[in-house]
Amino acid sequence: MKAKSLMENHLQELDINISDYTFAANYIWLSNVSGFYTIINDSFCLFAMTGSELSMLLPPLGKKENFYDAVMECFAIMNENNASRYYARIDYVAEKMLETFVNDLEEGTIIYEVLQDFLVERKLVDYLYKSDDLIELKGNAYHTKRNEINKFKKAYPNFRVALLDPEEHAKPIMLLFHKWVGDRIRYMPKEEAELFLEGIYQEQHAVKRMLSHFNELGLIGIVLYIDEEVKGFTVGERINHETASVIIEKTDFEILGCAQFVFREFSKILKDTYGSLYINVGDDMGFENLKKVKMSYRPDRLIPKYTIYQK
Repeated sequence: MKAKSLMENHLQELDINISDYTFAANYIWLSNVSGFYTIINDSFCLFAMTGSELSMLLPPLGKKENFYDAVMECFAIMNENNASRYYARIDYVAEKMLETFVNDLEEGTIIYEVLQDFLVERKLVDYLYKSDDLIELKGNAYHTKRNEINKFKKAYPNFRVALLDPEEHAKPIMLLFHKWVGDRIRYMPKEEAELFLEGIYQEQHAVKRMLSHFNELGLIGIVLYIDEEVKGFTVGERINHETASVIIEKTDFEILGCAQFVFREFSKILKDTYGSLYINVGDDMGFENLKKVKMSYRPDRLIPKYTIYQK
């Protein structure tokens, strides 16, 4: 936690609206990975140790003019530690951070095809929405969402929404999380279940870590009660001056319209709290069903994220 203010100061130099570019997001998801940071060329450099191999969870964070030299030194550090130079990589690189690697870019050329010493691969995209679109749900595009919310409110008139209190809600949240896992597996195609379960262990630890350090991380969240039982929760934070994010959301899979209702209510909270014009819900982790859900909300933009490898 002592690195929080230091990392956030370096992030301010970039003003990037990608969900991975916050201290809280990395701290939560590092629960099962050894991570450490160092300052290189006045840039905040976050490394992860997987087994005995080093990689970077983010590119060097700081002023644009320091980026190229910091990247060179980071790869040198990874190469010195790793068994092979092919293990070294830098994940979650924003497109505008690649500009310092590109010289004399011809019109129409794809940025990651012209790098001389590196291979840059486009990975997942973040889904970015206008806050008002998620709150108002206007027009035919959101007709189904409005219907689902209305049906939920009619079927469960005794619902209530409360701000998340980690001391009060930690136990019911974990009970709901375990129910969500069981329900998802029950309805999931067998060929997807194995991949799904690989990530659940990490996600469970991430949720526990999030709850343990909720206030220190400056997070905000809500819980949904039905018959005084927690049936949904979601947590988010501010990314930059115009964008907030949803870090995690879980609802009872068997209560129709519950997820749509929680998402809209939390969008209201994020806008009211941070004045955010946009809400970033992260990427789809490569799951086709999650992609369909996120696309159904008509994102304003898809923000690409890249990984840098050495050639």
